[in-house]
Amino acid sequence: MKILQTKPDMCTECHACEDACSFTLFKEEDREKAALRIGEFDPGTGMVAMTTCDQCGECIDLCPAEAIYRDQGGIVMINKDECVGCYACVGFCPRGAMFMHHHLLEPFKCTSCGACAEACPSGAVSLEEVPLEGVS
Repeated sequence: MKILQTKPDMCTECHACEDACSFTLFKEEDREKAALRIGEFDPGTGMVAMTTCDQCGECIDLCPAEAIYRDQGGIVMINKDECVGCYACVGFCPRGAMFMHHHLLEPFKCTSCGACAEACPSGAVSLEEVPLEGVS
């Protein structure tokens, strides 16, 4: 399966990835509706904080509505018709990569579509093939 990989040391904080993501998901450039987040530069590490879903699937069993599942390609998805909007997954996500927005009824996350990787001018975001084995 393909998952998003980040290289924080290469990020220039241009936010093109966030703009591309929100436009792909919601047809508007709103960084609060991006399924990946670029944080602030940390002088201690010399890198930018980058938050994205690694498709671990730990949220699947947590969902009380059973709205989160793994598709045939291995990507963790949210069935919006089944989601009850409890946001338990947002609070639970060990990577902080499940998001909510006050204009939306359901949470959202990265689906490894690659729009952000295509938009990234520095190569700090890319899609990489990883084996499905060992994925819950």
